[in-house]
Amino acid sequence: MNCPHCKIALDEKKFKSIDVDHCPNCKGLWLDFHELEQLEDHAINDPSGKGLIEYARRDSDIHCPHCNGQMETFNYRAYDLPIDHCTTGHGYWLDKGEEDRVLEIMRKRTRDLKRSSSAEEQWAQFMERGGTR
Repeated sequence: MNCPHCKIALDEKKFKSIDVDHCPNCKGLWLDFHELEQLEDHAINDPSGKGLIEYARRDSDIHCPHCNGQMETFNYRAYDLPIDHCTTGHGYWLDKGEEDRVLEIMRKRTRDLKRSSSAEEQWAQFMERGGTR
């Protein structure tokens, strides 16, 4: 399998205990379809907070290293993080550093969900007291 940017052979690499395909030149990573979820697992434990959300889908300028079909780009979870994916489900291409951004976004999401849950609990308790301190 070749890098969709550099056109050189990808090698295997362990990243966060996941076997991924890695470009030794541009440092991009190919994650098979299920491996992006495994990557997210390193930052979030609660499965209810998971689920890939794709925003601003558009044609990509690269092709899938598996099937050579044109890939599609989307903004990961509405953040300014464009990720390319194969439209037939082979996987995702992450440019250098994007794997760390995925983890950063998932950690932030976990913190935000905890904060939101705490605020909802406090509001419910406040209302149970009749809206008084």
